[in-house]
Amino acid sequence: MSDETGKPKTLTETMATFGRAAAERQTAMLSDVTRMFTEMRFPTMMPDGNILLAAHRRNMDALSQANRLALEGAQAVARRHMEIMQQSMTELTDHVRELASSETPQTKAARQAELVKRSYEHAVANIRELSDLIQRSNGEALALLDKRFKEAMDEIKDLLEKPPER
Repeated sequence: MSDETGKPKTLTETMATFGRAAAERQTAMLSDVTRMFTEMRFPTMMPDGNILLAAHRRNMDALSQANRLALEGAQAVARRHMEIMQQSMTELTDHVRELASSETPQTKAARQAELVKRSYEHAVANIRELSDLIQRSNGEALALLDKRFKEAMDEIKDLLEKPPER
């Protein structure tokens, strides 16, 4: 390598020249890349924060309402269960009095069989009633959450289909 006069350059001079040229090329490339990025318009992928906050509030409201429905349902089941227990205890007391009367053993056995049959029928009816209460309560809460989930999916779809702001 030689300079403009044709004299050979020293290794240090050659390396310095090479380094300056490389630095100039890197600076030019970085400048080009920076210019390209500043000129590009990227679509806004993140929706407005207010939209997200509003959706989150609607989700929390739906969850709150579902929890309230579930709690009210559980309270109704507990109240009805207590009523059934009180009714059962009253019936049991009445049955014990009936069986304590002085009747023949055959009559007592027949009466006991009838009381057991009636008690079983009441128990089955009570279990069905409690089961229906639980199902209705859970169904209402689940329907509310299902409705909100579908709305949220529609909101997301609308956001994704919305043309990007520039």
